[in-house]
Amino acid sequence: MEVNAARALAGARTCFVGIGLPSTAANLARRTVNPELVLVYESGTIGSKPTRLPLSIGDGELADTADSVVSVPEMFNYWLQGGRIDVGFLGAAQVDRFANINTTVVHRGPGKPEGRLPGAGGAPEIAANCGQVLMVLRHSRRGFVGALDFVTTLGHGGGPGDRAALGLPGAGPTAVITDLGVLRPDPVTAELVLTDLHPGVTVDQIQAATGWDLKVADRIGVTVPPTAAELAALRALKTATADGQSPTAGTPGSRTGETPISRTADSPRAPTACTHRSRNDA
Repeated sequence: MEVNAARALAGARTCFVGIGLPSTAANLARRTVNPELVLVYESGTIGSKPTRLPLSIGDGELADTADSVVSVPEMFNYWLQGGRIDVGFLGAAQVDRFANINTTVVHRGPGKPEGRLPGAGGAPEIAANCGQVLMVLRHSRRGFVGALDFVTTLGHGGGPGDRAALGLPGAGPTAVITDLGVLRPDPVTAELVLTDLHPGVTVDQIQAATGWDLKVADRIGVTVPPTAAELAALRALKTATADGQSPTAGTPGSRTGETPISRTADSPRAPTACTHRSRNDA
């Protein structure tokens, strides 16, 4: 999942990064398919090159390794709302068939208090203004629901034309990458459609993990398994995060802790629109 999410950033210039799985994917992309990718975080850091995965948007590692740090109002008013960010990368607690997101509250059943989530943060602005939005989350009926408990962030609203009617300039979600496959919005209905499976996963398996009648593309693809280099970069990044060290500490010639990049003929690149831990790293 994380490798395929990273591949989806091949060719992008700038990425507004959410914490969690989106941050893992974006930092992995810089170490594999897109070393020139400019990472932008909500706290005002531009061009961050963290040596480990940041714990939050306020992690000092982001400012320490950034090309520039601006105020939050400037980040949103000038950079984001000004249409200067190519890709927004978001996670979600719940997503519906039109790629709308809930990160605010979930209903836990009769007699139980609502489950409170972190909330919107900058996600609504990111989804509204970035050139396109990529999403990454684990695939289950708990996350892929028929109806959101709360609409935090608009994806494609209730269908085609809703974004335009609201004056939202960005294209909205163009891919949802999960640990089972990849979903993309139908160009006519804007409803998410299964377009790619990860190796070993079946259509029935994905449909059973989705809380609505998930449609399948006429031609469904299979994602390329992670290469040894991609898995090594991902594991090094996670080890550095656990150890609090740079993935390449002590490596001659490394700069700001970046993993040296080497591209080979078998290093797959995916189009920006989107194109996967071991089997668990996939």
